[in-house]
Amino acid sequence: MISAELEMGVSDFVALLNQTLEFAYPSVVITGELASFKIWHDRLVFFDLKDEAAVVNCWAYITQLPGPLEDGMLLKVRGQPRYHAQRGFRFNVQTIQPAGEGSLKKAAALLQAKLTAEGLFDEARKRPLPYPPTRIGLVTSKQSAAYADFMKILNARWRGIDIQFIDVQVQGEVAPGQISQALEHLNAEAIPPEAIIVIRGGGSAEDMAAFSTEQVVRAVAASRVPTLVAIGHEVDISLAELAADRRASTPSNAAELLVPDRTEAAASLKAAAQQLRQASLSRFQAVRTELLHSQETLNHRLRHLFQQTNGSLQAQLELLEAFNPEAVLRRGYAIVRHGGESVRSTKQLKLGSEVNIQLNRGRFGAAVKELNDA
Repeated sequence: MISAELEMGVSDFVALLNQTLEFAYPSVVITGELASFKIWHDRLVFFDLKDEAAVVNCWAYITQLPGPLEDGMLLKVRGQPRYHAQRGFRFNVQTIQPAGEGSLKKAAALLQAKLTAEGLFDEARKRPLPYPPTRIGLVTSKQSAAYADFMKILNARWRGIDIQFIDVQVQGEVAPGQISQALEHLNAEAIPPEAIIVIRGGGSAEDMAAFSTEQVVRAVAASRVPTLVAIGHEVDISLAELAADRRASTPSNAAELLVPDRTEAAASLKAAAQQLRQASLSRFQAVRTELLHSQETLNHRLRHLFQQTNGSLQAQLELLEAFNPEAVLRRGYAIVRHGGESVRSTKQLKLGSEVNIQLNRGRFGAAVKELNDA
């Protein structure tokens, strides 16, 4: 029995082949060494993935790159196998991830150099975090130990913080997109949080890779809300931590940096209140002493002024007494009046003029019998 053979045109063959590939292999992950990497018109990238025995031609949009890449790096690429009508077999790339510790470090170093040249890690860009904040945004996986540790320490140290939590994956292919979208969402709020906290626990270099992708690092750097990033490892620092306004060594340390310890704060307030009371008492005593001294000085000045004024008054009284007509009379003199006026010269009188003579005690009238102008 002879089986029937398929016979078709070239275009139909290409269409059938692609339908078969799409049905059989809707998504494939290939790991291989990067070679012949080229960027075309700042829009597309073309490269090969190879091992010791084979080469696969790949293409992707430049926006799908995790950061700068170099030939020789080990990549894990997800995509779909396709046959192009003019260019032959191509692997249509959906996601690209460096694979292996060496390639991950190399990719991070290339991206760090690129972003450092742009100034994304400059200390001058760093902003202070509110201390303590009243409302924060928290980006991490709810199922992670990092989330549990952060919440435990935060609630133990402080209370009353409004937390807007966004649950994301913190490793794997989808992690960079979810983390960057969470940051963009929090920044787009009508009333954004006062600080955004991004955390995850420790793990392998591949587990941490999402936090050194260009997408996540730029999202952290572009945040208009101050950021605190804590990745639970000490040996290698992720680029997202370098771009953040503040870095913490672990999620627990992030909570410690974000809020004070309420027990210590209460003790500090009690000590401050005691110091304030002591300072107030000391100030009161100082003011009291100063007032008493001022009072004594004022009393001394008043006594001196009184003595001066009294001496002056006595001198004036003595002077007034010296000009007092009655004092003259007491010394045996008399006042002669004629026509209601004091007589100072005989020219005011005539022979026979009646005058009134006032003595120290009493007065009497007389008539002028003799005048002498001398």
